[in-house]
Amino acid sequence: MSTLTLRAGPVMVEVERRTAVVTSALVAVAAALALLGLCQGQDWASPAEVLTALTRGGESAFVIREWRLPRVAAALVFGASLGLAGAVFQNLTRNALGSPDVIGLDAGAYTGALVAITVLNGTAGQLAAGSVAGGLLAAAVIYVLSLDSGLSGLRLIVVGIAVNAMLTALNSWIVLRAEIDVALAATGWSAGSLNGVDWAEVRLPFAVIGLFVLLLVVISHAMHQAALGDQVARTTGVRLGRLRLLMVLAGVGCTATVTAIAGPVVFIALAAPQIGRRLARAAGVPLVPAALTGGVLLLAADLVAQVLLAPVALPVGVVTTAIGGCYLIWLLGMEVKRR
Repeated sequence: MSTLTLRAGPVMVEVERRTAVVTSALVAVAAALALLGLCQGQDWASPAEVLTALTRGGESAFVIREWRLPRVAAALVFGASLGLAGAVFQNLTRNALGSPDVIGLDAGAYTGALVAITVLNGTAGQLAAGSVAGGLLAAAVIYVLSLDSGLSGLRLIVVGIAVNAMLTALNSWIVLRAEIDVALAATGWSAGSLNGVDWAEVRLPFAVIGLFVLLLVVISHAMHQAALGDQVARTTGVRLGRLRLLMVLAGVGCTATVTAIAGPVVFIALAAPQIGRRLARAAGVPLVPAALTGGVLLLAADLVAQVLLAPVALPVGVVTTAIGGCYLIWLLGMEVKRR
């Protein structure tokens, strides 16, 4: 036993050291992209002007503080939230395809939001509640259908893909049956966009995401124990049923909160955890690299969306879809090489 400990010790230290280095690098990249995002706009502001506006005010202070800063903050926080959601479900399913946008949770959250838009008044509170309720209901259906003498990650993904297809069809039907102005608004929102985001829209979502992050911090140790296998988790005192329910709640909450404000932003939750895991060279799917990678990816995608067809700003979901397609091609290529 002591020999195993001696051998494992340096490996664990090396993994933790690399994770710390990767985390620091991702923070630096996120800070650089955030500064670039504050400079970018209809009129370019130099980094010196941005720092002056943030610290002392000035002529461009209102534009930078009230227009650009909320968008940059939303990209970082929402990207981190999606990265965390992807990490939660990939740990739960132990599969790189275990992502909210693959297994139908994004589609469920979108269904709830569509109901709030078409049936109710579509206020910010109703959108948030509808998104969370739709995501939780989709997760409950997938979870129940996946149970068969225990939870199988592969079965959950297959069931989730089927539920995703059905919910996508339902969402299309709801949009087609809606009035033309409502349908146009819902269709534009479904692309996933950070255009026009302000502080009034993001304060409550930031607080809600903070609560789910706190929940993940509390259960993170048990979650990583469960990633080693059910038997190992049980021997260390982890209550798997309760843990999985909390993981689903946190994952759905993170992705549904983003969907309520920005619409369904796809592929960030799929790609960010695996990119973070490979950068850190960790055995499981670590939460911190996944969150930071998600923030970096969404902020970079939003910058590309702003400049690609400037002065027209594309929905960020268009860019993340392209990124996700490249990621899937790369992932399939890696799987082919292994065989």
